[in-house]
Amino acid sequence: MITNLLDLDRQALAAFCGQLGEKPFRATQLFRWIHQRGVQDFDQMTDLAKSLREKLKDCAYIVAPPVAKEHVSQDGTVKWLFDVGRNNAIETVYIPEDDRGTLCVSSQAGCAVGCRFCSTGHQGFSRHLSPGEIVGQLWWAEHALRKRLGTDERVITNVVFMGMGEPMNNYPALVPALRTMLDDHAYGLSRRRVTVSTSGVVPMIDRLAADCPVALAISLHAPSDALRDTLVPLNRKFPLAELMGAARRYLEAAPRDFITFEYCMLDGVNDQPEHARQLIELIRDPRWAGLSCKFNLIPFNPFPQSGLRRSPSAAIAAFAKVLLDAGVVTTVRKTRGDDIDAACGQLAGEVQDRTRVGQRMARLRESASHAGS
Repeated sequence: MITNLLDLDRQALAAFCGQLGEKPFRATQLFRWIHQRGVQDFDQMTDLAKSLREKLKDCAYIVAPPVAKEHVSQDGTVKWLFDVGRNNAIETVYIPEDDRGTLCVSSQAGCAVGCRFCSTGHQGFSRHLSPGEIVGQLWWAEHALRKRLGTDERVITNVVFMGMGEPMNNYPALVPALRTMLDDHAYGLSRRRVTVSTSGVVPMIDRLAADCPVALAISLHAPSDALRDTLVPLNRKFPLAELMGAARRYLEAAPRDFITFEYCMLDGVNDQPEHARQLIELIRDPRWAGLSCKFNLIPFNPFPQSGLRRSPSAAIAAFAKVLLDAGVVTTVRKTRGDDIDAACGQLAGEVQDRTRVGQRMARLRESASHAGS
C-alpha cells in the first residue's frame, strides 16, 4: 500500500518510519521537508539517507488535491477550487489583511447539516475529506503564496475551519490535521490562531476539548430553540441547553480562552433587538455562569436558493448596540470576496450529493415559498 504522507501527523509519520526500520528523528526531518519547505520529491531531501529516500519512493508520495480553478477578488481575496475526485470539488479561501493572512479550509465535500443560510448545505453531501486533503489545502496555499509573493516567510498566520462541511462530523480526520497545523516542525500555528467552527455537535466538542483544544467558534444564529430548529436542523438533536453546557465545559480545558458565537444576520428572521436581548439572557444563564464569549455578527451573503435576505446595515448596527451596551464583546464581520462567491456562507464547490440533502432542502424551500404566498 502506498501512503500519502500528507495524511500523517508527526506521531503517525514516526510510526511509519519505524515500520521502515528508521529512527524517530528521520520522521521529524521528513516532516520539515514536506510542510516547512513544501518539497514533494524525495531526491531533494538531501539530509535524508539515500537508502531511506529509495524506500520512500516505493511506499509513499506527497500529493495535495489539484487546483481546478482560481479566482481573485478585487479586495485581494483568493478562492481555489480543489478537485477531490469522483466529480467532487471543494473550495478554499485565502483572506489577506494588514496584520494576518487567514486561510478558510473545507473539511467535507458538501455538508449534511443543511443550515438554511449556507450555500454548501443546499448542495448536499458526498463524503468526508482525508487528513491529507484537509492539510493539503494549507500545504498548497502556503507554498503557492510564498512563491507568488517571493518570500520565504510564513504567509498564512491563521486557519479557520469555516469552509465546506461540518468539521466535527469528520473528527477522525480533523484531529490529525489540526496536530499537523500546530506542530512546530510543520506550520507552527498557535492554537489560538486555528479555529474550528461547528454548528453544535456536542459530543465532539467535548472530545476536542480533551484531544486538541484550539479556538472554538459555534454557529449559533438564534437565541431560542424554536427559531434555531428552523435555521440549524442539528439543534433538534443537540438543543441550546446542551450546546451551551458543552461550550462552558470546553473553556474548562482552556480557561484563558473564549468562545466565539457566529450569528448570521437574516432580515426579519433573527435580527430584531428582542433577539439580541434574548441572546444576552441565554449567555448569562446561571447554568453556565462565567462563560467567556464574544459575538461575531455576519451579514448574510445571499444566494438564489436560500429565499433569505441580508439584514439592513441599520438593523445590524442596532442589534450590535444592544449587545455592546450590555457589555458583550461584539464585532461585525467585514464581507470579503463576495464578488467571487468566496464570502461566508457562499462556498459551494461541486458536490455529488449521496444523501439527498440537497433534494430535502429544495422541498423545504418550496414549502416555505408556498407558506409565504
